[in-house]
Amino acid sequence: MTTYIVLINWTEQGIKNVRESPKRLDAARKMLGELGGNFREFYLTMGEYDMVAVCEAPNDTVVARFTLSLGAAGSVRTKTLKAFPEMAYRDIIGSL
Repeated sequence: MTTYIVLINWTEQGIKNVRESPKRLDAARKMLGELGGNFREFYLTMGEYDMVAVCEAPNDTVVARFTLSLGAAGSVRTKTLKAFPEMAYRDIIGSL
């Protein structure tokens, strides 16, 4: 599985209903699981982003479907980073 870092911010709608956020997180976990992925870690953060999730998925298409579905629900906006583990990093740099 590929690792993805998902940077998340509440929209105006999301922050107005912040008390519902844990339920939305549970629904997001379920949705990603049904698509074949999973949450490895989740953090509430301070700074530029409200939350950060470390997720795994079988491919980019699954993550695109997942993040588009989250955005369409209207409570959050996401930015997604595809993450390469250290061994892949070393292989990539070594091949230069």
